[in-house]
Amino acid sequence: MAKKKYRLKKKNIAIAISLVIIIIIGIVSLVKMKKELDYKKTYEYKLTELGYKEDDIEYLLDTMSDNEIDDLLLKDRNDYLVPFMKQEYFKKDHLEDYLKYLEENPKEDLSKVVSIINVGANKKAYDDSHDADMSRDIDLLMNKLNKLPNDYEPEDLVNIKNWYAYGSSRMRKEAYERFIDMFNAAKEDGVTLIINSAYRSYADQEKTYNSYIVTYGQEKTDKMAARPGYSEHQTGLAVDITTYGANASSFDTTEAFKWLQNNAHRYGYILRYPKDKEDLTGYSYESWHYRYVGEEIANYVHMNNITYDEYYAYYIEK
Repeated sequence: MAKKKYRLKKKNIAIAISLVIIIIIGIVSLVKMKKELDYKKTYEYKLTELGYKEDDIEYLLDTMSDNEIDDLLLKDRNDYLVPFMKQEYFKKDHLEDYLKYLEENPKEDLSKVVSIINVGANKKAYDDSHDADMSRDIDLLMNKLNKLPNDYEPEDLVNIKNWYAYGSSRMRKEAYERFIDMFNAAKEDGVTLIINSAYRSYADQEKTYNSYIVTYGQEKTDKMAARPGYSEHQTGLAVDITTYGANASSFDTTEAFKWLQNNAHRYGYILRYPKDKEDLTGYSYESWHYRYVGEEIANYVHMNNITYDEYYAYYIEK
């Protein structure tokens, strides 16, 4: 009888242990199931399901807001999304335009696409223009998408002394004072800088532009000269610089040009239309055209080899 009770007790213990094991397995399964269900609700899982790689997902989660990721999940995976986001001058509000432009120009470098879209070089020159932001003062951006009022004339224009220029001309006071500093520094290095042209009114630019059309025709003129109302010269912040014995076609072979390349930024001036940047500035290379933007901006533009259009689009534009 005792043996029977022992066997029964042993059997009950085994049953109890089995039940405990079953319960534990059930609990573990439920916990695992809950974790899986919770994981499937995460952005990490959803992005993985879309086909994004682990490193890209980590980058997206670190740089995008929840709302931005929600929008992203409504679209197909794009292999260029993260590479675009890692570009130095990437702007989130231009992402769709970057992707669209790259689709239409698949061989274009990603950094170039970013620059083109940021500065609006994909838009129609003049046709898509708007009023320039006059509140920017010396930071004012002038290109084929920004127009000045026809009657605009800076209030602080000063006459340029003949010592510094050919003929009579004017420019804004701050820009003139810094040009004098630059002139004197260049002179100490045996280089002479001469202003060939500075402020031009709307009417002056109209005459210049129309004379170009007569000589070169409309298409070539638009690569060489600004239409009236779109010229940097009307701001009083731009100067065409030359030196003794030089002309427009030879200026970049002179010591004056070499000196400016190394020093102009120290005085707040930049080469406004550099070589190989025509698709961003909208104008052919002009080795003689310099624009005053102040030392901080000029130094950044110089050190990073970008155009003022790019700087403005990324750091100034609202």
